[in-house]
Amino acid sequence: MGGENSLTIVSPGRINLIGEHVDYNDGFVLPAAIEQHIQFKICKNGTSNKAIVRSKGFEGVLEINLNVITPRPAGWENYLLGVINEMQQLTDDISGFDCEIQSFLPVGSGVSSSAALECGFAFAINELFDLGLDRWQIVKLSQRAEHNYVGTKCGIMDQFASVMGKKGFAMLLDCKSLDFDYVPANFDPYVLLLLNSNVTHDLATGAYNKRRQQCEDGLSFLVSKYGIAPSFRNVTLDMLTDSKCQLDATVFNRCSYVVEEIARVQKAKTLLKENKLKAFGELMYKTHEGLSDKYEVSCKELDFLVDLAKRENAVLGSRIMGGGFGGCTINLIHKDSVNLFIAKAAAAYKKEFGIELNAFETQPSNGTTLIKENHEVGL
Repeated sequence: MGGENSLTIVSPGRINLIGEHVDYNDGFVLPAAIEQHIQFKICKNGTSNKAIVRSKGFEGVLEINLNVITPRPAGWENYLLGVINEMQQLTDDISGFDCEIQSFLPVGSGVSSSAALECGFAFAINELFDLGLDRWQIVKLSQRAEHNYVGTKCGIMDQFASVMGKKGFAMLLDCKSLDFDYVPANFDPYVLLLLNSNVTHDLATGAYNKRRQQCEDGLSFLVSKYGIAPSFRNVTLDMLTDSKCQLDATVFNRCSYVVEEIARVQKAKTLLKENKLKAFGELMYKTHEGLSDKYEVSCKELDFLVDLAKRENAVLGSRIMGGGFGGCTINLIHKDSVNLFIAKAAAAYKKEFGIELNAFETQPSNGTTLIKENHEVGL
C-alpha cells in the first residue's frame, strides 16, 4: 500500500526505568518510549463505511463495517475495534480506509505492544481524517479502548509513554495528577539492555489483585491510625515501623515496598538529571530486591538473571521490569560489554533452566509520530 495519499505513522513500545507497582498506589513512574515500534500505513479507500486492516505482525486481515462496531471473541482485532468505537463517540467524520500494520516490537518482551497498537492506530486515523485530537485525548481514548473492548483495566502509563515519548528523555509521570516532566536520560557509554526470560507464570492475575487489596488494607489502617489523607504519599517509613506489630507481616512488606519505591523514583529523577549513573543503577537493584522480597512478584528465573548481572562490573543496575512473574529484566550496561554479557547470560540461563534467552538493546526515543518525507512530524 502506498501512494501520495498514504500516511505512515510509527508508534513505539515502552520501558519503565523505575517505579513498578506504584501506579495504582498514587505513585510516580519513570517510563520512556523506545526505538522499537509498530508501523502503520493508512489511506482513504473512497467508501463510506468499509475499513480493511492487514497485519504483518499480528497475522490476518480485519474487515470492519464502520456502522456496526462490535467486539470479537478475542485477539488483536479488539484493540483496533475498541479504538474505532471510542473515536466514534467523539466524531462522525471517520469514513472508509485501508491500513497496513507491521510490528517491529520483540514478541512477548513486555514492552507494551498493545499500547503501541492502540495509540498508533488512533493517531493514524486522527491524522488521516484531520480530527484535531491532541495527544492526551489519544492516550485516554486508547486506554478506554483497552478497558472496554479488551477487558484489561490497565493503568495509563503504557499509552502515555508510547504517545508522549521524547528522544533522549524519560518522563516522570505523576500517576495521581497526570502531570509529568521530561527527564534527560543520557546513558552513554552505557545502554539499556532487556533480557527476556521467556517465562510467564499463571498465578499473575490473581496475585496482582491480592497485592492491590493488601496495599488498600494497609493504607486504610494507617489512615485510621494517623488521620492522614488516603494516599501512600502521606505515609512515612516511621509510621509503618511504628505500626509493624499491628499490621499483618505480609501487608507491612507490601506497604513498605510502595513507600520506598515512591521515594526511589523521586531520587532517580535527580540522579538522571545529574548523570549519576552508578547511583541510579544501585536504585535499580534496590527496586528488584523490594519486588522480589517484599512485594514477591519476581520468580526464580528473573532473580537468576539479576544475580548474574550483579556479578558483572560492566552492569550498573538490573531489575525485573513490568508486572512480574516472568517477562524481562532491564539492565544498564556498558556498551562495550553487551555482546559478551548476552552470550554469558544466555549460556548460564540455558544450563540452569533449559530455556533460550532473548535480548535486545534500546534507548529512549520519540513517541507516536507521523513520518513525512524522511522527517518526523509531531502532532
